Amino acid sequence: MTIPRPDSPNELAITFLYYRDLARAEAFYRDVMGFPLVIDQGGLAKIMRICDGAHVGLVDEAHGMHTWAETRPVQLCVRVPDVDAWYAYIEAQGVESLSRMFVNDKIGIRAFVFDDPEGYQLEIQQATRADA
Repeated sequence: MTIPRPDSPNELAITFLYYRDLARAEAFYRDVMGFPLVIDQGGLAKIMRICDGAHVGLVDEAHGMHTWAETRPVQLCVRVPDVDAWYAYIEAQGVESLSRMFVNDKIGIRAFVFDDPEGYQLEIQQATRADA
């Protein structure tokens, strides 16, 4: 017997990242990135809203399903309408590993990257064409 996939709409999407210093990560995403806290899971995790339907979960690695790791093969990307304004703002915040602005014509973006306090890479990008 085949069971069909539930057809009700998804309610929330959360990508979880693991931190040694949860308070420092929360302060960065709240104060620098401007992401509001929408769910506080009792100090074990902080769910921050990126935009409608997209969230990042900051997890205390001592209590999560995974632990903190030196290698970070994850990038959190946020598409914005004015990448130049974001670049100027992030540059003024003194974040670590801020790249130069770059253009990728193949995928149709202008973007830059930088690291959060524990080394996760963030990319801020703007589409350069309608189909990107």
